[in-house]
Amino acid sequence: MSATEAPVDRLPVFPWDRLEPYKATAAAHPDGIVDLSVGTPVDPVPDLIQKALVAAADSPGYPTVWGTPQLRDALTGWCARRLGAKGLTHKGVLPVVGSKEFVAWLPTQLGLGPGDKVAYPRLAYPTYEVGARLARAEYVTYDNPLDLDPTGLRLLWLNSPSNPTGRVLSRAELAETVAWARAHGVLVVSDECYLELGWEADPVSVLHPDVCGDSHQGLVAVHSLSKRSNLAGYRAAFVAGDEAVLGPLLQLRKHGGMMTSAPTQAAVVAALSDDTHVQEQRARYLARRATLRTALEAAGFRIDHSEASLYLWATRDEPCWDTVAHLATLGILAAPGDFYGEAGARHIRIALTATDDRVTAAATRLT
Repeated sequence: MSATEAPVDRLPVFPWDRLEPYKATAAAHPDGIVDLSVGTPVDPVPDLIQKALVAAADSPGYPTVWGTPQLRDALTGWCARRLGAKGLTHKGVLPVVGSKEFVAWLPTQLGLGPGDKVAYPRLAYPTYEVGARLARAEYVTYDNPLDLDPTGLRLLWLNSPSNPTGRVLSRAELAETVAWARAHGVLVVSDECYLELGWEADPVSVLHPDVCGDSHQGLVAVHSLSKRSNLAGYRAAFVAGDEAVLGPLLQLRKHGGMMTSAPTQAAVVAALSDDTHVQEQRARYLARRATLRTALEAAGFRIDHSEASLYLWATRDEPCWDTVAHLATLGILAAPGDFYGEAGARHIRIALTATDDRVTAAATRLT
C-alpha cells in the first residue's frame, strides 16, 4: 500500500448507500414504510438471555478472547447436539465479535495477500469480497466450487443456507466439496449463520460426520446468534472446527484485543442452553414467510430457491432496480439482487424481519 492509499480505497462503494433515495420514497407512503431490505431482527431478546446479561453486568475486568470455560462448554455442547459435530474440544471453538467481523478480517488474519486467492459463491454476501480486498488477495466467484482452479486458492467460502438466495447445499454436495478441498490443500470456511432456519430443507453443517468423516481437518464453520436468538445487537457469534486453524487465530486475536464482552459471553451461554426460544422465533418467521410469499406470488412474482434462511429471493423478470422502484411506490423497501453479485440483477431480496403488523401491511399493499 502506498503512503497515499488508505484501506478504504480498496473497497467497493458501500451498497446500502445506493438505496437511500428509494427508502425516502417508501417512507413517504401514508401508512409508513415497510422495510424488508435488511435482515435485522425486530422481535424481543428472549427473557432468559436478558436476565443472563444483567446478572453478568458487574464485570469490571477484561474478558478473555477465548471466552470463559462455561462459554466453551456451551459452544462445544451445542455443536455436538445441533450440528452432530464429534470430538470438538475447547481448542476447536472460538467466540468472535459478530460473524461479519470474522468474515471481513479472516483473510488478513490468515496472512493472505497478493497472489493468494479467495473464492466465494457467484451470488453471495458482499463481505466475502471485502475480506479479500482488505487482505489485498485476489478473489474469484463460482457456481460450482469443483470447477475452480486450485492454483493459489487458499480460502474457499461456502454459504448454506445462502444469503441471499436461501439455497441449501446437500450432504453429498458438501462432502464432495470437502474432499476436493482437502485433496488440493484448500481451507474451507462454511458460513452457516442461517442453519437453524430451514423451511423446505434441512441444512447440514460442514462439521457433520456425513460431510467431513471423522476429522475436522481443513474445516471451519461460522455461526451467529443474531437471527436464531435476536442477538444482532449483542455481536455474538462463534466459529468451530480445525484446531490447527483456530489456535493461531486465537493467538492473533489476543494481540488484537478482539474479545467478546463478559456480559455477552454469559448471554450466549444462556442462549445456547435453550432451544424453546429458537422454535418460537422460527414460528414467527415461518408465519411471516407464508404471508409474504403468498402476497408476492399473487402480485406476479416468482420465488426462486428460498428453502431456508430469512429471505425470499423474488423476481418479476425485470431489472432489479425497476422492481425496487416499483415497491418503493407501495411503501415497501427491498434489497436489489445485484448487491450480491451481477447474477442477481433481475431479483430482489425480501427479508422476513419486520413485525407482524408491518408484514401484513406489505401483503395488503402488494395485493
